[in-house]
Amino acid sequence: MLAVDCTKWYAFPRARNSVSAFLCLLLCGFAAPARSQEPSVVPVVTAVLDLPEIVPSAAKQQGDQPNQQPSGSISGRVVDQSGSFIEGAVVSLKKEGQTPSQEVATDENGQFFFANVAPGPFQVTVTSEGLASREFSATVHAGEAYVVPPITLAIATQVTEVRVGLTPVELAEVQIKEQEKQRVLGIIPNFFVSYVPNAAPLKPKQKFELAWKSSVDPFTFLGVGGLAAAAQATNRWSAYGPGIEGYAKRYGATYANVFSGTFIGGAILPSLLKQDPRYFYRGTGSKPSRILYALAGAVICKGDNGKWQANYSSVLGNLAAGGISNLYYPASDRNGAALVFSNALIRLGEMAVANVFQELIVPKLTPNLPTRAPAQP
Repeated sequence: MLAVDCTKWYAFPRARNSVSAFLCLLLCGFAAPARSQEPSVVPVVTAVLDLPEIVPSAAKQQGDQPNQQPSGSISGRVVDQSGSFIEGAVVSLKKEGQTPSQEVATDENGQFFFANVAPGPFQVTVTSEGLASREFSATVHAGEAYVVPPITLAIATQVTEVRVGLTPVELAEVQIKEQEKQRVLGIIPNFFVSYVPNAAPLKPKQKFELAWKSSVDPFTFLGVGGLAAAAQATNRWSAYGPGIEGYAKRYGATYANVFSGTFIGGAILPSLLKQDPRYFYRGTGSKPSRILYALAGAVICKGDNGKWQANYSSVLGNLAAGGISNLYYPASDRNGAALVFSNALIRLGEMAVANVFQELIVPKLTPNLPTRAPAQP
């Protein structure tokens, strides 16, 4: 009979499959007599038959392992409209399809942090007592340390109780009444500053009302008295002379400067050119950016249409006030165009410095500000 050596058959790679192995087993079992049987044949055939079961099982186990991605983190800071840190604000993190949400409280620097955040979309909700809540949504990627932009919380106000059904003119009137309560240290009038970024535009009548309130405020007369005393002490406008009469003339000249500058730059020209005479408090961003914003406020303003534009009212108003001063200054102090332009430049410089003071210091010195939250339609 034909003798088949299965060990030599297994040496050929193309013959390694279940059907060929089975045929070889049959041939090995019937082809050779007892004297030709070799003990080593059976173990080799067994290994061949078991091989197709071992390889798929190992591959299946390897394919069942999950493809896990590294987790990330989310951090940020919570501040109020003045840029101060808010401690103890509750920050909730919600992931899609995940309940319940995670919560942490901000530290003394207003910071919060979530660790081991699974990749994917998320929503952060910030709440604090007495402040309007804010939400922020984004996506954190695998292994990413996501930093949320600074979240600013505004004072919660019952806006609907005040403004529902009000026309723009009525809304502006309500805001003016609030501005007329603004006093630095509780005494110094600060009427030409709005803490409402999108405040309603003023009508001409309302611009004149603000100018009049500022010009006849008791502290304005007191401040003019101090300036007149300083002018007398330094012998400015020497032709006015000494004594009570000289002081009275200096007082009149100083008040005329304040009055004409306030009305021309704060009411007349803003009404004609449709510009807003108020300084709009920013309160957010880095300190250098806020200082730059305040300095620019001397030459840039909001129009009645809500768009930023060159502050023609301020520049032309200062020039006009300087020209009018030539009518009542002593003849020896009337320098024509030189006086007009020098006074205008000095006034613009004073406005720029005053704006920086308004942006960085005044809110901290003004108790019980009526409104610091954005106005709602």
